[in-house]
Amino acid sequence: MHAQEGDSPVGFQRSRSKLCCVCGDEIGRREDGELFVACNVCGFPVCRPCYEYERKEGTQCCPQCNTRYRRYKGCPRVAGDEEDDDDDNDFEEKLDVKSHRDLGVHRSAIVPSENGDPNPLWQPGGPAYSSFTGSVAGKEMEGEKEVYSSAEWKERVEKWKERQEKKGLAPKQDAPAQDEPDDMLMAEARQPLWRKVPIPSSKINPYRIVIILRLVVLGFFFRFRITNPASDAFGLWLTSVICEIWFAFSWILDQFPKWFPITRETYLDRLSARFEPEGEPDRLSPVDVFVSTVDPLKEPPIITANTVLSILSVDYPVEKVSCYVSDDGASMLLFDTLSETAEFARRWVPFCKKYSIEPRTPEFYFSQKIDYLKDKVQPSFVKERRAMKREYEEFKVRINALVAKAQKAPEEGWVMQDGTPWPGNNTRDHPGMIQVYLGAEGAHDVEGKELPKLVYVSREKRPGYQHHKKAGAMNALVRVSAVLTNAPFMLNLDCDHYINNSKAVREAMCFLMDPQLGKKLCYVQFPQRFDGIDLHDRYANRNIVFFDINMKGLDGIQGPVYVGTGCVFNRQALYGYDPPVMRKRPKMTCDCLPSWCCCSGGRKAKKGKKKGSFEPLYDTTATNKKLSRRGGKGGPVFDLEEIEEGLEGYEELEKSWLMSQKNFEKRFGQSPVFITSTLMEDGGLPEGTNPSALVKEAIHVISCGYEEKTEWGKEIGWIYGSVTEDILTGFKMHCRGWKSVYCMPSRPAFKGSAPINLSDRLHQVLRWALGSVEIFLSRHCPLWYGYGGNLKWLERFAYTNTIVYPFTSIPLLAYCTIPAVCLLTGKFIIPTLTNLASIWFMALFLSIIATGVLELRWSGVSIQDWWRNEQFWVIGGVSAHLFAVFQGLLKVLAGVDTNFTVTSKAAEDSDFGELYLFKWTTLLIPPTTLLIINMVGVVAGVSDAINNGYGSWGPLFGKLFFAFWVIVHLYPFLKGLMGKQNRTPTIVVLWSVLLASIFSLVWVRIDPFLPKQTGPLLQQCGVEC
Repeated sequence: MHAQEGDSPVGFQRSRSKLCCVCGDEIGRREDGELFVACNVCGFPVCRPCYEYERKEGTQCCPQCNTRYRRYKGCPRVAGDEEDDDDDNDFEEKLDVKSHRDLGVHRSAIVPSENGDPNPLWQPGGPAYSSFTGSVAGKEMEGEKEVYSSAEWKERVEKWKERQEKKGLAPKQDAPAQDEPDDMLMAEARQPLWRKVPIPSSKINPYRIVIILRLVVLGFFFRFRITNPASDAFGLWLTSVICEIWFAFSWILDQFPKWFPITRETYLDRLSARFEPEGEPDRLSPVDVFVSTVDPLKEPPIITANTVLSILSVDYPVEKVSCYVSDDGASMLLFDTLSETAEFARRWVPFCKKYSIEPRTPEFYFSQKIDYLKDKVQPSFVKERRAMKREYEEFKVRINALVAKAQKAPEEGWVMQDGTPWPGNNTRDHPGMIQVYLGAEGAHDVEGKELPKLVYVSREKRPGYQHHKKAGAMNALVRVSAVLTNAPFMLNLDCDHYINNSKAVREAMCFLMDPQLGKKLCYVQFPQRFDGIDLHDRYANRNIVFFDINMKGLDGIQGPVYVGTGCVFNRQALYGYDPPVMRKRPKMTCDCLPSWCCCSGGRKAKKGKKKGSFEPLYDTTATNKKLSRRGGKGGPVFDLEEIEEGLEGYEELEKSWLMSQKNFEKRFGQSPVFITSTLMEDGGLPEGTNPSALVKEAIHVISCGYEEKTEWGKEIGWIYGSVTEDILTGFKMHCRGWKSVYCMPSRPAFKGSAPINLSDRLHQVLRWALGSVEIFLSRHCPLWYGYGGNLKWLERFAYTNTIVYPFTSIPLLAYCTIPAVCLLTGKFIIPTLTNLASIWFMALFLSIIATGVLELRWSGVSIQDWWRNEQFWVIGGVSAHLFAVFQGLLKVLAGVDTNFTVTSKAAEDSDFGELYLFKWTTLLIPPTTLLIINMVGVVAGVSDAINNGYGSWGPLFGKLFFAFWVIVHLYPFLKGLMGKQNRTPTIVVLWSVLLASIFSLVWVRIDPFLPKQTGPLLQQCGVEC
């Protein structure tokens, strides 16, 4: 439509009040009075603040046409501006937005996007594609876009194409025109795959203020405690002060890593739109899934089979998924179980994908008490579900028959179906075994479609070799998978942790395949969730406080710690490579400074730069110096960026050194196939590889002597030296500068089983604490390891807390004993309180309560979960943590390895019957003793107060408060000892009688009912008087 000659177009007059499509504010004008235009390609209306924010914090691109924003003179510089300054089209000089008074034509045009696909220009009243909001805004636009003549617009598009060709982003010449829905889909695909959701300031700021106030109160509290000793009970006072100082120190280590908690959201639809375009091959990255198991008699094969079935039916391209099961016990039972599982998967996998069921684990799917017909509209579903349930029950019967057969091993050993002896009859001396069940060359499902690859792996074991338990088994899986499939990402699961959310892998890919964040990530950690725990969670098995509070706090620093399962790894990070390092750019200054100013040196340096030259985003020279410094100290020999650049542009001498076969063999072992796979950052196998030759090479890399004189377990893979190899492995990655991400989808990604009876729970905690003590006494202790690296201070605080918390058991045991001693002796750790001292005591207790309440407020954790965590902190601290300290000291310093055995009895066949299962163990002695002496102390204190009259009740209340504090925290432990329906086990009765007898003697010695004589001792004179 043409405007009348001499009149101002309507679009120009309305543009004076045009609103920003992002925030809704007026766009405003430039210094010269012209309307501010952020994008010189499409004229998408964005105000100056949103433009600057997008350049600084966002994608630095226009939300409409995805063209990179150019810098206005006077705007702060950001990374990449140097490249723009070298273009022959400067933004300020070439941005010539014509006055609308001179324009006679209103038109729209198609602007090519960054990947070559056409994009529609912004239309008034149409939807706005904004990277600020993370989705299609859909907001009504006011005003019309700036317009040009046909020749002028064509010239501007040609210049834009030239700039794109210089950047290697030339548009497709034969790109077909697309409809508006396709354009909207492409715009949606360009949006970020995830976003960070900070905690609202109204919730987090009061929390931080209370933490600071609590620190101040602690200072005044310790000033009073130290300057006012209890002269009549100096030993008790000194012990209590030392304990309180340690508690304050451990609280600081635990509290400050929670200063910046965040949550994250993912956009699975954008992931599909970007990497699975309709009508084109998908570009999602392959994933190798690891499942580890040791003894199928202790870890039921049906549980492992269900975990494998959930992996094979995951919502991900089948050719991109491979499942590796590590059998560290070389059990024929697990071998036969996987064979049956592969056969059942041919029917289970298509059923899951056809009806989109959740969870895709048959045991838990068929046992869940919900309406399974909800949202199901296909008439055939009920019939097929019944048939599938019947087939699964037959599958369970076959697995049960295998388990019953395995209970009695024949004297001559197990024999396979072909008549040959089972190679793993001797579990401590057997060759490596690999069996591929499914995959491209294997059996297809009942519909004729391909299934994910399923591989059985049992590494070689020989006497005289150190096999390093689970960490060694995981490293063997890393090498086998690198030879057979070499996926760039690896998911690690325990045999009892099944995939509860079929889109869990896609959730992780939203971070790992992000073009900016993905290269810096070593892993994506998911929270652990559990089935089969009683509603009250008596022993804090869910560990909600750690997974929903501490891990969110770490995600805001450098990332969560690795917890051993439910984690998707970047393979390059496990190989010990450093992450890509951003090159430090020269100091950026404003162009408005005069040329003679000393602060404008950046401009002078820029003038000497060759026009059109390209500066790499990542610096490799700095990394070279760092590696040469660390080479003699066991650090990584090569850097990821070195290898990438070395394959292309290194000098011949440097390249020969970098690609030296000898250097690689010293690091990765003597396997050319595996060494080649480590150089393929995006994974995959070399072309023309022979599958049978690859299996032979895979057998070689799991031989027991392969890791000798290499960096495996030291700098590569899972790190050896502790029973908690997970903490150590994640710590090494963070020290190199890698980041991790915590992903909490609305539907839990993984679920597992946890021990719910008291004894098993304590032994689980004992193992974790023992691993922490081992790390504390090793060279990898966070207190002295990794300085000068890239580990952030708050992250170091968190890792320090994970290895010193077992030592809190010693002051905790002493502090829980002090109330009973005070009640029995009539002394107290605190002298008479003044009014000011009472204020500080009250302020301390109020700050403790306020910290807990505000923490629950921003985290969403229930008060019941928080209280159970507090109770089990005391129960575990005076039992498992205490034994872990002494066992760790004996193991590391004296070489004595002690084990605490558990004797069990049968549980009742009822819901949560295992909760009432009692297993006697030495871990139960310290908390039992604490309970008895505090109860005896309460009785003795009350009896003494009754005997001495009204004046003695005042000092008694403080002692009773601390005694009840101990008893209340140990109450779940007491319920565990009592068993179901108050039927106390005999062993507990015997110990109680013994301890009660001891304290009865103490009671007689005290004589609380006799009056205390304060004058001279009068006795009857005898013969010798």
